[in-house]
Amino acid sequence: MTPETQDPELLEDLIRKARTAGADSADALVARSTALSHAQRMGELEQLEREESQDVGLRVFIGKRQAIVSSTDLGAKALDELVERAVAMARAVPEDPYCGLAEPEQLTREIPDVESCDPVEPSPEDLIERARLCEEAARSVEGVTNSEGAEAGWGMTRVSLAASNGFTGSYRVSSHSVGVSVLAGEGLDMQRDYDFSSKVFAGDLEDPAVVGRRAGERAVNRLNPVKPKTGRVPIVYESRVANSLLRHFLGAISGPSIARGTSFLKDRMGEPVFAEGLRVIDDPHRKRGLRSRPFDSEGLPTKTRNLIEDGRLTTWLLDLASARQLDLEPTGHASRGVSGPPGPSPSNVYLEPGRQSPEEMIADIEEGFYVTEMIGMGVNGVTGDYSRGASGYWIKDGKLTHPVSEATIAGNLKTMFANMTPASDLKMIYGIDAPTLRVDGMTVAGS
Repeated sequence: MTPETQDPELLEDLIRKARTAGADSADALVARSTALSHAQRMGELEQLEREESQDVGLRVFIGKRQAIVSSTDLGAKALDELVERAVAMARAVPEDPYCGLAEPEQLTREIPDVESCDPVEPSPEDLIERARLCEEAARSVEGVTNSEGAEAGWGMTRVSLAASNGFTGSYRVSSHSVGVSVLAGEGLDMQRDYDFSSKVFAGDLEDPAVVGRRAGERAVNRLNPVKPKTGRVPIVYESRVANSLLRHFLGAISGPSIARGTSFLKDRMGEPVFAEGLRVIDDPHRKRGLRSRPFDSEGLPTKTRNLIEDGRLTTWLLDLASARQLDLEPTGHASRGVSGPPGPSPSNVYLEPGRQSPEEMIADIEEGFYVTEMIGMGVNGVTGDYSRGASGYWIKDGKLTHPVSEATIAGNLKTMFANMTPASDLKMIYGIDAPTLRVDGMTVAGS
């Protein structure tokens, strides 16, 4: 019997036993994962591992009480004990007025194909070759003196969900990745940098040699950095770190933060938050997207939403519990593992690109800071105050000049969002993506 036929029966049996044991309702989740990973350093194999796992989680409700129990043992005796523990816990925990399953009319009716799984498993030799090409290309860059190693990996997970409200569904996700980290220079003057590529399908991966060469060039270009002078200058976020601003935004519109009143955007629904004309899109159905999903973890339908439309905030990210607390409709953003309750999480999110290239964007900057790496997490989610370590390159008369390190950039996210300008170089790399971004009026602290 295959997981495709076994898991629905297993979940239905768990739910039936939970209700027989006294649960008013229940849902259950099974995740089966396989992963293959390889690591090498200086051309020598350091790791080649294969991992297989299976996990089941059962959530039961008795009135307004809920409990969740998980197990890696899918044997009949272990599952019976799982049901007993879950029901006993649900009788003992405090009430949660917002917990509960979706109503049948809220459930998704169609499960779209989002092409979230590459059916071909790579061989160990495939991963070894990807990592070899990546590291060799990085080490061949003049000025690279050492390697922290190259890695290549693959993983596949099948998720199956069922609930007593009638929902049942499953889908598979896969990922292929390759990356390398190298050092340039000698002694105390060494600098490190990295690069990687991660895709759902192997055929979409960047050429490992291109990834490696880029990592080596980045490390060499960082040699001999200086501290910047302190002052207020335009900050330009390279595209690979620009998505950090989107992540702060997504955290600020998460339903639980809004319900608790702990977000600096809690009173901004329908108001301008980003600069006029900007749009932030959440697209769970993007073909081969790293965060695509055909339904959410509560069985609700997912759909494309413009989180920001013409600069205005249009929605929160809501699961059922936070939607009930706010007296709103859920948005299909629930996500969960086998051992915890659902919570809202975005899918493929991106900020639409602008019209200027990064070079055109910085052409009028007399003095500024081009940020390529962020350090620390100095962000206050309640006030929006922002202060993070950064390194990159100084901008002088519209050009990148010397490398910069040991800098701190500071501002407030409310002001930063309102003064944000996107470049035209959007690439779908991380699942949460932004083009190069320029933010005027921030402070750089250095020497």
